[in-house]
Amino acid sequence: MNKKHLNLFIMFWLLAGTGCKPKPGAPAANHTDPRFYDARGVVRQIADDRRKATIQHEAIAGYMPAMTMEFPLKDTNELNGIAPADEITFKLAVGENEDWIEDIQFVAHRIENVTNGVVMIHGTAPELKPGDRLPDCELMDENGSLIHFSDFRGKAVAFTFFFSRCPLPDYCPRMSKNFCDTRTLILATADAPTNWQLLSVSFDPGFDNPEVLTNYANFYRKGDASHWLFAVASPKALTHLSPQLDLMILHEGENIMSHNLRTVVLDPQGRIFRQLDGKDWTPPELADALLKAARRQTNSPL
Repeated sequence: MNKKHLNLFIMFWLLAGTGCKPKPGAPAANHTDPRFYDARGVVRQIADDRRKATIQHEAIAGYMPAMTMEFPLKDTNELNGIAPADEITFKLAVGENEDWIEDIQFVAHRIENVTNGVVMIHGTAPELKPGDRLPDCELMDENGSLIHFSDFRGKAVAFTFFFSRCPLPDYCPRMSKNFCDTRTLILATADAPTNWQLLSVSFDPGFDNPEVLTNYANFYRKGDASHWLFAVASPKALTHLSPQLDLMILHEGENIMSHNLRTVVLDPQGRIFRQLDGKDWTPPELADALLKAARRQTNSPL
């Protein structure tokens, strides 16, 4: 081998060796069983044979940053009921020589207009019915603490959705005023149970931080925080809840363009007791439902 060919061979060997090395910080290859990573994303395309799906996924902790990739599937049945624009959770399996996705779970259907940045979160999954348990999710309360619906087990909870920047008095402000009047009615009710809670949940996490929530809450609570807490839901929590409560929120960038109204009463076991849609329900109606739910005994039928 002459010197020129030897130099080319050495250069090729060095480049090839460099290309095969994992990047600093990347997980080492597993030479036995595959590793599994929890992931979440939006389906962008499904191959005709349903053996591959292109997913715009969030950062996968411990493995890779957010990006859009095509993933193979070993079981095409995993995609049953899944379509483009569906938000899903899934597991990414990474072996020594192959990767694939499995355990695909539908979260919500997302209708997106990429041209002007309008995003609507609107669930297509069946709406929860009375007697169904509300799946737990994480919220941040007005004090900056993380809370869960499960934290209120043993209490009847009435929660509604709002955002503090809502300019229309007949929408979010009406919900807050109705909650104020509901609390007044219950506190004035003789022999009323004490295991009840009002929870106002903002769907504007980009603006409604704990300080904003506290100021907003104090305006309606008049300095009395008993039985009434304000919190904000993350985008992840909203996409988790919206399909099950038929909650619709239309975003354009950081601005909320439109939304519907949902008020839900849970019994002390965290089951749906009643859902009040729209804005035409009255404080006496909510107070009655909340008191009936609070008096419900553990494991009693609805």
